[in-house]
Amino acid sequence: MKKICLIEDEESLSDLIKMNLELEGYSVDTIVHGTEAFLRAFEMESFDLVILDVMLPEVSGLTICKEIRKYSRVPILFLSAKGTTQDRIAGLKLGANDYLPKPFDLEELLLRVQILVEGIEEVTAVIDKITIGDFSVDFTSYLVHNLHTDEKHDLSKREIDLLKLFNSKQGLVISRDEILDTLWGNDQFPTSRTIDNYILNFRKIFEADPKTPKYFHSIRGVGYKFVKE
Repeated sequence: MKKICLIEDEESLSDLIKMNLELEGYSVDTIVHGTEAFLRAFEMESFDLVILDVMLPEVSGLTICKEIRKYSRVPILFLSAKGTTQDRIAGLKLGANDYLPKPFDLEELLLRVQILVEGIEEVTAVIDKITIGDFSVDFTSYLVHNLHTDEKHDLSKREIDLLKLFNSKQGLVISRDEILDTLWGNDQFPTSRTIDNYILNFRKIFEADPKTPKYFHSIRGVGYKFVKE
């Protein structure tokens, strides 16, 4: 059974999230005080996911996230009433994997949890095709073809996996570290420049003007954001 640590001081919200996560089959431990979460940061390695409120009493979620990252690469999902782009970037820079502004849809929370806990392959396995602008991407054949012409492109498995990750997090900023952790793990050591090269290739294929991208956006100092429409 997958284990989740929920760090949230609002009791009613904590109880609601915990109940629904348990209904999905997860084991959930809850922490309500920032100080306790900070002191237990070294224990987070034993969990499969940490759901962390940003605005906690005593010690902020941002400080706790930074402390957790001293000991573990456990996925961290931030919850916050502060949902501006700068707030999200601040959380991602500290090592969070995802950021969900309050109020949020419970179904969306559960989907994001599933993606972070189970992995991108398991969650997106049922999706075998997506459309990006004038192009159709077939995840099974690794083929991209223009819907209006005979233009075709072959993609590598890594490129397909990256497109799956982008597709699962449309409109969200994804840090370079998260991409590296998700696609390469700890066994290989590519640089962030490797990801940049993948994005450049995507822009050449999908963007009408690669210099003014419509779908694959760079977020300076953090990573990338994919927008299908």
